Amino acid sequence: MHHFFAYAARLRHIRRWGLMRSALPENDAEHSLQVAMIAHGLAVLARDRYQRDVNPEHVLALAVYHDATEVITGDLPTPIKYQSDELRGAYQSIEDMAAERLTAMLPEDMRGEFRPYLHGGEDYARQLVKAADKISAYVKCLEEQRAGNHEFDAAGENIRRSLEQIDMPEVQEFVRTFVPSFTLTLDELNNPGGSL
Repeated sequence: MHHFFAYAARLRHIRRWGLMRSALPENDAEHSLQVAMIAHGLAVLARDRYQRDVNPEHVLALAVYHDATEVITGDLPTPIKYQSDELRGAYQSIEDMAAERLTAMLPEDMRGEFRPYLHGGEDYARQLVKAADKISAYVKCLEEQRAGNHEFDAAGENIRRSLEQIDMPEVQEFVRTFVPSFTLTLDELNNPGGSL
């Protein structure tokens, strides 16, 4: 018996934004799906409009598993995770151990296929996933603000500024083209001409 997929399914139990009061609670499974969709979109833009050598399906898979280790570690709030180089290094070690533990839950002949999705790296595909993760966080802030929750105002502004600093045209294009739609109601999305 192998527990990998049962463990991964527990992403739905990991609550995000633990230090913030959320009007719209979010879990890691929901977040991972949104990051996967955004990352896939970024990769398609990168490949088709900016001639980057990238496989959108590979990026999609990386994004699906980008927070998988949190079924073991939990979601450590960003202000703590990045408070110092020492904490960042310690947390990275914990994530590496969690990734190995998850990998060991697979049959031996599958481990080589999944290991790259569970262990970090710094290649271009992972940069797209990191950008998608940041876009997802920004979207969360916009949705909370739209719900009247000012708890996310400062976080939203900080994330917006950090997104502007990403020197990847596909990221900037995605933010310009798709992110404003997240501030609309369903009626507004269904009636782009503006008349109801």
